[in-house]
Amino acid sequence: MEVKNLCKAYGDRPVLENVSFEASVGVTALWGPSGVGKTTLLRILLGLEKPDSGELMGTAARWSAVFQEDRLLEGLDALENLRFALGTDYEEAKAAAMLTALGLTWETGKPVREWSGGMKRRLALARALLAVSDAVALDEPFTGLDEENRRRAVLCVAAAAETKPVILVTHDRTELNLLRANIVNL
Repeated sequence: MEVKNLCKAYGDRPVLENVSFEASVGVTALWGPSGVGKTTLLRILLGLEKPDSGELMGTAARWSAVFQEDRLLEGLDALENLRFALGTDYEEAKAAAMLTALGLTWETGKPVREWSGGMKRRLALARALLAVSDAVALDEPFTGLDEENRRRAVLCVAAAAETKPVILVTHDRTELNLLRANIVNL
C-alpha cells in the first residue's frame, strides 16, 4: 500500500501534513509523541475517516484492528468473544493456540469483565490476529502489558507480519527493533 502527501485538519488545526510512506508485508510503525496524528492516520487507512487531500493506493480490502479501546463483550469469556467476532471463521484450536501464545488462560470461562486490563488487551490482540484479513492495524496494542506479556504479544505480531502488512501505532520504540519495523516518523 502507498500513502502520498496525505493531509488532514480539524478546523484550522492541521493534524497530518503531506504524509507519505509505503507499507508491504512486515511491520510499519507510525511513530511519534501523543497528538501528532498517528491514530487519525490509522483511521484514514481503515476508511473510518476521510483525508482532506492526498492519495491512498493499494490499501487492503479487509482489515482487522486493535483500537485504543479493547471493544470486548464484557459478559462473555475469551472463547465466546472470539467466536462472536470471528463468526464462521472461528476455529477453536487456532483460538486456543493464540490465547496460549499470549499467556491467557482460556479454559476458565471467566467473563471478560473480571479480567485485568492487560488480559483484555491481549484478548483484543488475539481477536485481530485471528481474523481473516489482508492487513492488520494496531493502535497502541502493548499498552498496559508487563514485560513478559509484552514479549509474548510482540512475538504474535511478528508472526502475523510474516504474511501481511501490519500497521502499528506507537509512541514507544521499545518493540520496534524486535519487530524489525519500518518506522514512519510523524
